[in-house]
Amino acid sequence: MIRRRVVVHGHVQGVFFRDSLRRLAQQRGVGGWAANRADGAVEAVFEGEPDAVERLVDFCRSGPRGARVDRLDVVEEEPEGLSKFAVA
Repeated sequence: MIRRRVVVHGHVQGVFFRDSLRRLAQQRGVGGWAANRADGAVEAVFEGEPDAVERLVDFCRSGPRGARVDRLDVVEEEPEGLSKFAVA
């Protein structure tokens, strides 16, 4: 199990970014959460099998249709045992 925290900068709110992450995480058995930030970014945490987590991180590089990702910050963290994915 691995954990990654991502912050996605650009036009990423109001384009179903968080809901897309929720659907993908559920399909791949990844736990964590996604939330809009006050600065216009989307922040998310992914925990799960390395391949599944990396697929979600890769999705964040472009996002759903309508999104424009200008920058993606990725930080490795210690897993906490999250098994469900929540959208805040």
